[in-house]
Amino acid sequence: MIKALALVGNPNVGKTAVFNDLTGLSHSTGNYPGVTVERKHGELREHGIDAEIVDMPGAYSLAARSPDEMIVADILLNQVPHEHPVIGLVVVVDASNLERNLYFVSQLLELGKPIIIALNMMDVAARLGVIIDLEALSREIGAPVVPLCAHIGKGVDALLREIRRMVEGHIPPAQPVCRFPECLSKAVDSLTADLEQFKTTLGRTVPRAEAFRVLVDEEGYAEERLVRTLGEQCANLIRARRREAQSGEITLAATEARERYRWAEEVTRRTLRLPSERPVTGSDRLDDVLTHRVLGTLCFLGIMMLVFQSIYSGALPAMHAVEAMVGWVGTAVGGTLPSGMLRSLVVDGIIGGVGSVVVFLPQILLLSLFIAILEDCGYMARAAFLMDKIMSWCGLSGQSFIPMLSCFACAVPGITATRVIHNQRDRFATILVAPLMSCSARLLVYTVMIAALIPERRFLGGIIGLQGLTLFCAYILGIAVTGPAAWIFKRTIFRGQKSPFIMEMPSYKMPQPRSVIRKLYREGREFLVRAGTLIFSVAVIVWALAYFPHSATIEEEFEVQRAETMAHMPEGPERDKALQEIDHKEAGAHLRNSFLGRLGRMVEPVFRPMGWDWRIATAVIASFPAREVFIATLATILNLEYEDDSAYQVLSQRLKAVERSDGEKLFNIPVGLSIIVFFALCCQCAATLFVIRRETAQWRWSILTFSYMTTLAYLGALITYQGFTLLGL
Repeated sequence: MIKALALVGNPNVGKTAVFNDLTGLSHSTGNYPGVTVERKHGELREHGIDAEIVDMPGAYSLAARSPDEMIVADILLNQVPHEHPVIGLVVVVDASNLERNLYFVSQLLELGKPIIIALNMMDVAARLGVIIDLEALSREIGAPVVPLCAHIGKGVDALLREIRRMVEGHIPPAQPVCRFPECLSKAVDSLTADLEQFKTTLGRTVPRAEAFRVLVDEEGYAEERLVRTLGEQCANLIRARRREAQSGEITLAATEARERYRWAEEVTRRTLRLPSERPVTGSDRLDDVLTHRVLGTLCFLGIMMLVFQSIYSGALPAMHAVEAMVGWVGTAVGGTLPSGMLRSLVVDGIIGGVGSVVVFLPQILLLSLFIAILEDCGYMARAAFLMDKIMSWCGLSGQSFIPMLSCFACAVPGITATRVIHNQRDRFATILVAPLMSCSARLLVYTVMIAALIPERRFLGGIIGLQGLTLFCAYILGIAVTGPAAWIFKRTIFRGQKSPFIMEMPSYKMPQPRSVIRKLYREGREFLVRAGTLIFSVAVIVWALAYFPHSATIEEEFEVQRAETMAHMPEGPERDKALQEIDHKEAGAHLRNSFLGRLGRMVEPVFRPMGWDWRIATAVIASFPAREVFIATLATILNLEYEDDSAYQVLSQRLKAVERSDGEKLFNIPVGLSIIVFFALCCQCAATLFVIRRETAQWRWSILTFSYMTTLAYLGALITYQGFTLLGL
């Protein structure tokens, strides 16, 4: 049997850095069986240790309230089916905030498993003037203590030696350290014995640590899980033992907190030496600015503006390189195939559709890079603190901000990140508004429309460009709509008292290159997988709908025109131009006659008030599985071919040249902005709807999200087009 070790600790203690140091690249991710909480596990065999280490979600207590804390409690109590039993714990503790971390440590010591304390952030503690007596701390806890600076790999070898000792059985099980009132201890023992009668029904024995949580956490997760399985008889038994445990008016939860904090305070008094005055650190000086109500908000807006301006201009060289490669592939492959259906499928459908999306990979990676750096350096927590007052206006808290900010990369992990929100009403409200954040898939639509239709003008000495400013406004739009939407949800469907916002501010630190690279790799891989599967499939389907039925009559009609042109015009540029115009007219005739053209014309009246014709409407309908498909579909509908120029440049130029049936240009500034607004507010993403269903366990929330966002998108696009048209743009 594989020996599993759990890596546990509070949030923001550097647990992920420790995990990466221990496993390197030899780890994988997935979900725990039956739940949606991410599971990361890695092998330690490369260090000569035959064991698996499992990275637990960050938790402050075994009194589980959020889904993340629930899975931590279940894994540590060996309650998750098909998971290897945990034989020992590696507890990551923040050396600069020891007393707060020891609360959780005191709970873990009662599990009766071998424990190693990985005392991380020793460099931060040293800068604060904190001196820790490691030997005394080890004696007080009753477990080995290993000092670490995980972000630079210092102390990892010593930690591996202790892990080897644990796996070999040389570290004894930990012992409880807190002394609770006798009535509480006796009630826990009695409840543990009482629950033995349900051993057959449960298929397991309830350990004393779980009985403690059942008794102390009234109406908590541990009690709810047992009662759901065993029924009212168990509930009555728990209530009876809880009455026996009660002494005075103080609750059992308050009794637990008092005793654990008393122990933590005693340990820190005996093992820590603090400076007479807390030194003012660089983090403090930065926080004076970055968390200031006015200066901090201005800095936040400035950082976001810089990010979006950089995304637009900084990625262009890499985009041109990708474009050139895609164009070369299209030309090379097209030259080997005869004219006809097969060449059209490969060049126009597959290479044209998928290539027009892959070209935006540099921008997506650049956005992911900025988010990863801001997360790793500790700025995201400050942004959440700043946004708390704004979020509180709409009934949410700063705790909702970080999941929503994660949605700038992708809504799926952002919605998953709401598991850290303890209040279910706040969590569900956050899930419903999170897709309004502009994800990287929308970036494709924004950049194509902006490049084609927004002039490149610069302000402030060339620092700010009109195109970058338009991109920034597109992202701000989602944020601006989120507030009113959340306000409505919190005062209707999710009415209730606002939860207090409590968040620990991690110290500033240099981002870990390995961590940032892994995040970029994950985002790039997921995007390319979508491009190679979903977008590929839709591109082929759209090509087929645009190609069939391929009328022989139309071919014969335009073949006659070609023959007449070649017979009456001498060879030269003019005849080539005339023949090219005939080709375009034939392509347009086939497209209008195709299934796609018929569908587009059928729904065109619905979208006409927004300035769209059937081609734009068709591309929007086809993009329901994923927003990126909109660009691929447009490329297919507009018969984009790869010749001497790049896909991105060709598409932008073709958008400017496309005409309506009356000869007017189809794409102008009002139309382009209406498309941007529509995609900023719509929920054209099947993956997002599926993850909402998974996180809420009900389809009605997915249906509600799609319905209200589509309505907002339609109205927003309509107002945008009509408003800018009235302005004469």
